[in-house]
Amino acid sequence: MSLVGRKFPNVAVDAMSEMGDDLRINIFEEATKNHQKVLLFWYPKDFTYVCPTELHAFQEAQEEFKKRNTVIIGASCDTNEVHFAWLNTAKENGGIEGVTYPILADTHRQLANLLGIVDQDFDYDAEGNESFSGSNVTYRATYLIDETGKIFHEAVNDMPLGRNVKEFLRLIDAYTHVQKHGEVCPANWEEGKTAMSADSKSTADYLANHTN
Repeated sequence: MSLVGRKFPNVAVDAMSEMGDDLRINIFEEATKNHQKVLLFWYPKDFTYVCPTELHAFQEAQEEFKKRNTVIIGASCDTNEVHFAWLNTAKENGGIEGVTYPILADTHRQLANLLGIVDQDFDYDAEGNESFSGSNVTYRATYLIDETGKIFHEAVNDMPLGRNVKEFLRLIDAYTHVQKHGEVCPANWEEGKTAMSADSKSTADYLANHTN
């Protein structure tokens, strides 16, 4: 079930800072108390292959997110100790040295299970014995949360599929435009392009002028 339009779970989770500080982060409070948007992205595991490319890509775009009053927070089910080791591993060795945003350590999978993004299945035989299948790590899930703590975008990729960081910037621009102007944003909308009023005439005019 989609969580879009709902409040993000009001749950605090352990996290690791770039400096090696153990933190407790509540995503809902990060948004509402600081009146900012939050991009929370989950990845399967530290010290893997696609994952460091994504963490570095978000780091490279961090200033663009800051311009949009948006903080980045990473997350996996690894421990703070593993996060710290990865943060201290050089980029050329597959590490994430240089990443400055915090990373959640949801080792108990409390938040990940609330979001329904853990790769796990439980089956029971005729005697009621439980068997487990799945990797027990998270998919590549991404959440955009607004200043009221409401989720306005979610996406879940299978593990081999890396994300396009620029698309999240576009989505934040579009949502901010809606917040400011009350207009809706058509397909492929980008900052500076024409938006629409939420009525049939505006749609008809837009289609007549912007499609082949």
